[in-house]
Parts: sequence; C-alpha cells; structure tokens
Amino acid sequence: MGATFEAIPTSPDVPIPAGTYPDVEALVPHCQRCQRCRLGATRTHAAVHRGNPTARLMLIGEGPGELEDRQGRPFVGPAGQLLDRILAAVDLDPARDVFICNVVKCRPPGNRVPEPDEVAACLPYLEEQIRLVDPAVFVFLGATALRACTGEARGITRLRGQWLTHRGRPAMAVFHPSYLLRNPARTPGSPKWLMWQDIRAVRAQLDALAAQPDR
Repeated sequence: MGATFEAIPTSPDVPIPAGTYPDVEALVPHCQRCQRCRLGATRTHAAVHRGNPTARLMLIGEGPGELEDRQGRPFVGPAGQLLDRILAAVDLDPARDVFICNVVKCRPPGNRVPEPDEVAACLPYLEEQIRLVDPAVFVFLGATALRACTGEARGITRLRGQWLTHRGRPAMAVFHPSYLLRNPARTPGSPKWLMWQDIRAVRAQLDALAAQPDR
C-alpha cells in the first residue's frame, strides 16, 4: 500500500518518495488535500488525471482552468473538448487510448502560467504518474509542460514536429489546444494545420511501436 496522506511531505523542498503510490487513483485524495504550494489555498478541486492508466500514450499539459477546477478533471473545458476531437480524428479514444494530466494539479488564479516554485512542488505527483502509467510515448501540450519535464528552453514553434527523447522514449511537443482556439485558421502552415501533422505523426509512432515484438 502507498503511504498515508499524513506521511506525504508538505514542504515543496522535500520530495515525495518514488513508489509512494500503488496506483494513479491513490494520488487523487492526496492532491485534493495537498498544501505543498500556494495553489492549494485557492483551488476548488485538484484536477489530477483522466483517461486510461494503462495507456501507451501520455499527454501532459500545463494546469487546470476554471471548468477543470470546478469538475476536478483535466481538459474538460473548450480546450479539452478540442483535444478530444483532435485525438478522435486519428482514432484515439480519450478514455481508452490516452492518459491525460497536467504539470500542476491545481488551477493558478486567473489561469496564469504556474510559477517555478509551484511547478517544483507539484512535479513529484507527475513523476509518480509517469512511473505508474509507464507510457510508450509522451506528448507535451505547450511550452510549460515541455520545460517542466525536460528543461528545454526553446519554444514549441521551434521544436514541434520533431521527435525528442524523454526517459528513453519518443516524445513530441505540440501546441496547447488553448492556443489553437485563439488561432482557428486551418490553412497550410497555421497552428491547427501543424497540429494535424503532429498528431498524425504521434499516431504513426504508436502504431510502429505496437508492431515491434517487444512492445
């Protein structure tokens, strides 16, 4: 069994030990009560994850928005609905084929970008999610997720469409769906058009890995 909530360090300077949680659902009550950073004082609900905890594809975003804060699930607002449609376009079922989470589990006030200390305080939860899901492919939704997970300082515009390696596995950084909502054009070279190329490449990578005998 995982550690009790009282045993989880409340200071962001003290890491949560790897192997603390027996499964991803065990993180949920801990995140709902977490006070490791200031976001714990302003949240309604932590939005910990959704999707399949045995999925081969893990999508990591920035943080919850207003609807996610109300419902306690990531990517359920307009950006999440767009993300689901993008996934469905390449025959990926958001409930079956992907595991979706964020770098920070609580909404930053006003949907601002999470501060570095907030990211650092929440990263142990993400580390445990990665350990437990053990995905074959990572997708970073936006620059905050890319930077938090890899330390990469270059932006999405420069890196999207390129395969990176994260923890020895293929990873791709793509535009965050909220950016696509602000840039709705679908002409060649537009963010939505580029996202379509990227998600098709992700699907092809998953298919190629599935075809390998040891996968």
